[in-house]
Amino acid sequence: MKEQKETTSVLNNLIETLKDGEEGFKQAAEAVKDPQLKSLFVEYSEQRSQFAMALQSQVQSLGNEPETGSSATGALHRGWITLKSAVTSGDDHAILAECERGEDSAVKEYRKALDDDLSPSLHQLVSRQYTDIKAAHDRIRNLRDSRKS
Repeated sequence: MKEQKETTSVLNNLIETLKDGEEGFKQAAEAVKDPQLKSLFVEYSEQRSQFAMALQSQVQSLGNEPETGSSATGALHRGWITLKSAVTSGDDHAILAECERGEDSAVKEYRKALDDDLSPSLHQLVSRQYTDIKAAHDRIRNLRDSRKS
């Protein structure tokens, strides 16, 4: 099993990823016209916030300082959503495509964390979150595909 410092690093990386998603979905919710999409993006933003809080609590229980913000890459990702929605006048399909791209990144980060040597309880928590993030990714992909112009 990993040392606490390494485990903290893995968890903090996921927290950054979740914070990126929280902010990205919040901005996507503000940009889309469809009220159902708006509601879905708000729900995913809140889910990411709750997931981040759960992981922050785990980092604190390890006696370390949890990550509280998003990553530089995430800021670029969110900027792209803003740019894309402005350029396309809030084109829901384009926003869905960008959200899927962000979720691709989250799925990848969670897979990486699950390949790590986490304690059984942490592995279970990360695994549960991964299942929900993968489901969100697939739902967004399906919505994007159903709205192709």
